[in-house]
Amino acid sequence: MTLYKAPLDDQRFALFDVLGAESVLTRLQGGEGHTRDLLDAVLEEAGRLSEQVLAPTNASGDEEGCHFDKVSRAVTTPKGFKEAFKQFAEGGWAGLTMAEAFGGQALPSVLGIATTELFQSGNLSWSLYPLLSEGACHALELHGTEEQKHTYLKPIVAGRWTGTMCLTEPQAGSDLGLLKTRAEPGANGSYKLTGTKIFISAGDHDLAENIVHLVLARLPDAPAGSRGISMFIVPKFKLNADDSLGDRNNVYAGAIEHKMGIRGSATCVMNFDEAEGFLIGQANKGLAAMFTMMNAARLSVGVQGLALSERAWQNSLNYARERLQSRSLSGAKFPDKPADNLLVQPDVRRMLLTQRALVEGSRMLLLYAALQTDIEARGADESQRRKAGELLAFLIPIAKGVVTELAQECTKEALQVYGGHGFIVENGVEQFVRDARIITLYEGTTGIQAADLLGRKILQLKGVGLQHFLGEVAAFCKQHAADQALQAYVGPLGVLAKEWGELTLKLAQRVQSNPEELGAAANDYLYYSGYITLAYFWARATAALEQGTQQPAFKQAKRDTAAFYFARILPRTHMHKAAIEAGIETLPSIA
Repeated sequence: MTLYKAPLDDQRFALFDVLGAESVLTRLQGGEGHTRDLLDAVLEEAGRLSEQVLAPTNASGDEEGCHFDKVSRAVTTPKGFKEAFKQFAEGGWAGLTMAEAFGGQALPSVLGIATTELFQSGNLSWSLYPLLSEGACHALELHGTEEQKHTYLKPIVAGRWTGTMCLTEPQAGSDLGLLKTRAEPGANGSYKLTGTKIFISAGDHDLAENIVHLVLARLPDAPAGSRGISMFIVPKFKLNADDSLGDRNNVYAGAIEHKMGIRGSATCVMNFDEAEGFLIGQANKGLAAMFTMMNAARLSVGVQGLALSERAWQNSLNYARERLQSRSLSGAKFPDKPADNLLVQPDVRRMLLTQRALVEGSRMLLLYAALQTDIEARGADESQRRKAGELLAFLIPIAKGVVTELAQECTKEALQVYGGHGFIVENGVEQFVRDARIITLYEGTTGIQAADLLGRKILQLKGVGLQHFLGEVAAFCKQHAADQALQAYVGPLGVLAKEWGELTLKLAQRVQSNPEELGAAANDYLYYSGYITLAYFWARATAALEQGTQQPAFKQAKRDTAAFYFARILPRTHMHKAAIEAGIETLPSIA
């Protein structure tokens, strides 16, 4: 059994000391009340819910999994999930960041990301049910009609209904241009949808009264490929004239997947057989609505990587403190005991420091990205909002792609700290390894994130987001150029930022000559960009400590971790740079 303690002090440090969230948020339109006291109070409550309600259901939910009744085609969730969702809904968490017009609390997106981390650390499988609703809410809010928002959005925000994203089909994974689900015109402006969707998280369950499926499908006269995709609202239960629940719609789960991890999350095959649906947004413009959901979901999946890594780190640290094994290489450190604990071993400290550096660096990156969401939505002027949107678009593939990959490393290192005991189910750490495998895959694989970063955010959009970010890094380095306490960080960071810009320009020129160079370099470019990005936030963290009021032990731990990151993790950029420069020639055809 694993333990979990909400890392509120680390969250507060990242939010308020490093990122200055209170100052940023209270200057935004409508943000006057978004003070540190308010945000602190919400985090405290979220931490309590995660520790006391969600975390105790994590292992049992994994062991039990979801249940599928082949006769009724109904899905039930593990014991305790329904009760946890009821408390979540009654606490107003489903509408934390949604507009007040729909029954939400209109709190900042960055607070939503911070609380999401806590919930996902408590129980990742359970957290996927409200997460899918969040994506559906964003699509409905931005693309739905006023009537659709009133009808479908308010019950989701209230926690009475949930939502899904029904995109993938057996023959159409990342290439949505291949999807075949049909939407035929029906009565009274409705459509009849027919087709099969797979890998649908929260596609069916027993947590809520109704489920609102947002479904990609083709109209009869739709153009071929991705230009002919529309999005439709397909409720599990049809609605009566007074918006009360009516007859069951003809959409059912055909099966649930038996998975390596996140076993408490219902991943469904969904069959639509002339199911009644309603167009959302414009015909043949469904991809715009889909990307609204996808971008929000990708940031949240990055948070899943952080959440799993945080819980794995906490438990491997506790284990290393308690486990007595062998003696220190330089002599016994606990001579009154039969052996020293694992912390005396340098390699164990390496594994633990790696986890801490990646966890806390990832948290700063994700919260920074979430702040851009708030600035983009409520910034004081158009130029500020546009810049934040461009920064966010640039950071999304790094936040999703790199952080989820680093979670593979963190959970693996946690397992290594446990040794053979980590392989035993009862000790709980192996679940984190299994759960982490999916997060590099759904909402776009790491390869897709890499292609998005280099192909779209750098080449198609001419690197505008990168330019903003490099400008911010340069300004930070200039500001702290004379600060002796930061010289070990500012110097290397400045050199790497300059190299990043130059390498990007050279790579763009190579891709112009041979488009295959994009695919050859994208993955390494993603990692290279990610490690420099985390270095910037660790440098900012170190600078924040100079003015902070934290306890000496807290400050020393942060300084030690920053030094470790720059000395032992940041040099990975050299390897990725070399791989980028090796080019397409080193990837010959395979027969």
